[in-house]
Amino acid sequence: MKYACPLLLFSIFISMNVNAGAYRNYADTVPKKSTDTDTVVRKQSLSIGLSFGSDAQFFGRTGTQKYPFMNSDIIYNAKSGFFVYGSFYKVFTSTPVIDETDVGGGYFYRFSPKFTGNISYTRFIFNKDALIIKSASSNDINFNNSYDWKIMKTGVVLDYLFGQSSDFFMTINNSRYFESNFGIFDDKDYLSFNPGFTIILGTQNFVQKYSQNHPGKFDLDDAYLPPPLHSYSGYNSEFKMLNYSLKLPIAYNRPHYTFEFAYKYSIPVNVEGILRNRRESFYNLTFYYLFY
Repeated sequence: MKYACPLLLFSIFISMNVNAGAYRNYADTVPKKSTDTDTVVRKQSLSIGLSFGSDAQFFGRTGTQKYPFMNSDIIYNAKSGFFVYGSFYKVFTSTPVIDETDVGGGYFYRFSPKFTGNISYTRFIFNKDALIIKSASSNDINFNNSYDWKIMKTGVVLDYLFGQSSDFFMTINNSRYFESNFGIFDDKDYLSFNPGFTIILGTQNFVQKYSQNHPGKFDLDDAYLPPPLHSYSGYNSEFKMLNYSLKLPIAYNRPHYTFEFAYKYSIPVNVEGILRNRRESFYNLTFYYLFY
């Protein structure tokens, strides 16, 4: 591997789709030595990123209409493994100049060259007029582990979110990373691919709170009104399968920066009655630059 390409699917956010933990994947941005070793070389680094998405998604759920967005990220990695980060989100169809500001920090660890992970805390700060669905949760504790089997990489991410509502999620991702063995314009660039399949399990109390905070914004395509909100309170607190998704990213890489385009097909399951989510295609375009 020429360089460690920062892999964006928060699986987490986590693909870059306004998913909690998406920007935390920059914490894994540590250069590797060469193609014949998986030894991680820790370096002090600073990375910045800019992303555009076709719709905001939160743990397999979307709002009552499409919310195309832009977000910017900055993260500082210390040699010790600690990192801090900040992120800003703007939903194009909303009134606020900035819909959300995130700040957080964590620690990147390595049990072995193949078994790595990080643990982090994020604070979400929302504009009072923000429309994105995760605005019911203001804190996230994230525990992210991955194991490289050579033929594929498996990641398991645990999230506990709390604030106006509390939820627990488990995200499982299997992906296969590979890259071109030829340069595009010179011998310092290459293409990389990281197709993956993700499943998300969890509770859905955030939907209940979102609906209470945004009255009149339900998806009422059907010819009947949904039952009262309290009818879903027990259902939303159950730990269930929430979403299946397939992501196909392709990235152009140089030593310090990357352009990535990603397509994701999302299949929500066990959908609650308030937000009638359907199968949807997502498109994301991301640029990030690494200083080290």
